[in-house]
Amino acid sequence: MRRPSKDSPKLSAESQRLVSISQAIVQAASRVEERTWERNLDSQLQKLLKTNHQDSIDGALNVLFKGDLAAYDVLMDCVEAVSESSCMTEQADGGETQWQTLLIAAPVLAWTRFAIASGTIPGDVLGTLGAHLSAHLLAEGTEVALAPTLYSLDQLPRTHAETYALTHKLAQAAHKNGKNGGVKPAAPGPDTSQFLADTRYLLAAVVAPQGAPLFRWQEPQHQVNFEAVRDAALEQWRVQAGPSIGRLLPGCGIELLLPEAYYVACREADKLIRPVSIRAAVHYLTHTLGVEPGDLRAVVAGFGDEASDTQVDEYRVGFTLRQQSDVVYGIVWPLYGQEDEEGTPMEGPAPGERPLAPLDEIVRHLNEVGITHVKRIGERYVAEYCDDCGAPLFADPSGELVHAEMPEDTPAGNEHFH
Repeated sequence: MRRPSKDSPKLSAESQRLVSISQAIVQAASRVEERTWERNLDSQLQKLLKTNHQDSIDGALNVLFKGDLAAYDVLMDCVEAVSESSCMTEQADGGETQWQTLLIAAPVLAWTRFAIASGTIPGDVLGTLGAHLSAHLLAEGTEVALAPTLYSLDQLPRTHAETYALTHKLAQAAHKNGKNGGVKPAAPGPDTSQFLADTRYLLAAVVAPQGAPLFRWQEPQHQVNFEAVRDAALEQWRVQAGPSIGRLLPGCGIELLLPEAYYVACREADKLIRPVSIRAAVHYLTHTLGVEPGDLRAVVAGFGDEASDTQVDEYRVGFTLRQQSDVVYGIVWPLYGQEDEEGTPMEGPAPGERPLAPLDEIVRHLNEVGITHVKRIGERYVAEYCDDCGAPLFADPSGELVHAEMPEDTPAGNEHFH
């Protein structure tokens, strides 16, 4: 997750209210008090998201990030929860029924030497994917509507307010017998550099009666063995939905991840695409240059936003031929949430496990694909990009930041990606 901007404009009344309620939640002395404050915060966020006042939310997050990280986490959790969920009330037969909705994402890791497709999903494929989602992952009695787009990162909602709008639009579609009428395909994303490995996303809204389970592993008969049921559901999703998604991504290797709540699924995909990028890069270089993995060298350096800041926001891995210094290709390994150089993951280390620092994890993945010569640059760099094409610059073996360029005699027909 990106850090908030460094700007410190005067807080609006709406932003100050969010700050105060978030701090009150942290200081609550009981669950009763905490939940009362949470309902208040949810109500304030609903109003701001519905009216597209994203700037008020961002202002509060910026202030809390600098001065109160505990309250920042509370506000971020709440704004994500409110933007990816909704409640509906239906009047019928003199009574009313409450419905709950959750926006879910089904990430797809994809890798190729060619272009990774995105865009509108044909109606027959969309129907098939919806049927498999309902049959293998969702609880009985749920309704679902899939957005008719295989999203690239650039096509996903960019703000919490946009996520809120999409959640409510899909929720209405799901409640109309799962039809996605009125939900238009997302606009094409901006033209950006192609990657050898990237993530694509299916988005859907799942609707159930208030308090009822949304996923199969939440059903009462499965709760004791929910992990096994969830693993089996993922396996069935991969087997059954894989061929349809393969149609949407011709020429790609793919791995389907577990469909989950929108923000959790996107964060998991962000982390899992990183080692795939290393494998795809080494496969591309060895086949294009006609070398073995052991003939390559990797140069790893940390980068951040500002010269005065010591925080590493991402590592960049430049690849050279073993006996040469020219960087021929590079990948970026971003850090997310509370990951840092010490390897503290956002959700904390698993019980009994000592987490690997990101730098050590990168080296491990490089070693696994056969690259044994890895140079670590101790200097931390300000993140710089090519003025002409916008591609990130990488450290060469001497520590100089350079553009990654394939050799001039690279065989024609092999696509060049940054």
